[in-house]
Amino acid sequence: MKNNIFALTTEELKKIADSLQAKIEDGLKKDGTEILDIPTHIIPQKEIPDGKVLALDWGGTNFRAAVVEFKGGKPTILEVKKKPLSAKETAGFNQEDLLAEMAAIISQLTLLDESTTSIGYCFSYPAAARLNGDAILLGWTKEIDIPDMIEKPVGETLVRYLNNHKDIKPNFTNIKVINDTVACLFGGLSETGYDSYAGLIVGTGTNMASLMRLDKIEKLNNKDESLIPVNLESGNFNPPFLTIVDGLVDAMTNNKGEHRFEKAISGGYLGEIFKTVFMTDKIKYKFDGEDLSNMIDQNPDNYSDEQVQVAHWICERSAKLVAASLAGLAQVLACQDPAIKKICLAADGSVFWKTPNYKDLVEKELAALLPAGVTITVIPEMADPNLIGSAIAALS
Repeated sequence: MKNNIFALTTEELKKIADSLQAKIEDGLKKDGTEILDIPTHIIPQKEIPDGKVLALDWGGTNFRAAVVEFKGGKPTILEVKKKPLSAKETAGFNQEDLLAEMAAIISQLTLLDESTTSIGYCFSYPAAARLNGDAILLGWTKEIDIPDMIEKPVGETLVRYLNNHKDIKPNFTNIKVINDTVACLFGGLSETGYDSYAGLIVGTGTNMASLMRLDKIEKLNNKDESLIPVNLESGNFNPPFLTIVDGLVDAMTNNKGEHRFEKAISGGYLGEIFKTVFMTDKIKYKFDGEDLSNMIDQNPDNYSDEQVQVAHWICERSAKLVAASLAGLAQVLACQDPAIKKICLAADGSVFWKTPNYKDLVEKELAALLPAGVTITVIPEMADPNLIGSAIAALS
């Protein structure tokens, strides 16, 4: 490939940011739009109180249970237990079977005592947030299939089961259920000195979340000025300036026409973009985003100069598109409140942190794209953001 069809100019990136801004603002006005803007009804506390929390994380592969302690606003993970709980392990399960498996893991936490009454649960499946911080399961993904749990409250059902379990000491009185992007956002709240906060995931998939004032979420018709997290579901953004290669990749997916942004930037699809460019070359069938990153960083000599160059172009475009999406979000926040100048970004995901120079390129592009006077600071990679973020949510 002689010409870089994945190249994007600063002007094009600004148009992408403007397009996302308009679609985020549309999603704040009504439901069912391209950017869903799903409110999570948990109001973060300005100061995180001291105490211990049971933090849970289930994203489709492993179920993890941890005791997280806060002192002076800073979290420490005291103990973690985990077990595979994927589609394979849960095949044929009903609700009772799943709850029993989870309770068996939680009961192994030796530091879980009667003082722990709150649960934070990072639950990475489609769910509708409830006003009490719980969520209603809308449906399963990642090949999980437990039909009798659909349209039921995720947290309330679990608390009831745990409180009646003979091997679990505490009596839980509070549970907050959030998804992984909101957990990432909450994880950044332990950083002080910022005007606003955002969460970003660029791994197998992608998404963003941010704090927004209730009265700025017009579809809620709420005049309260309290801040709550909004899960954008930004992977569904359909940006301008995609290529014919992106169209071919999209056409081969089982959700054609959806999640076009995710298909252009995330690890689940970067390998597919590369394979589509070199569809006449001999490349392993399961070549993925990790392979693309390794090609650049570890073993470029194993590939042709043209392949390595294209791999660079694909990853660079991914980073630039992420920067444009962050700029679009920043424009929304700055329009809602001109006093917002310093935004803290908590990022998670293998593409963001493991692709060579990815973070640096995102930051470089942000400098050219952000509104005047607005900065986004990417905080250092967090260890276990899902556990820390869900624990903070539990104490909010």
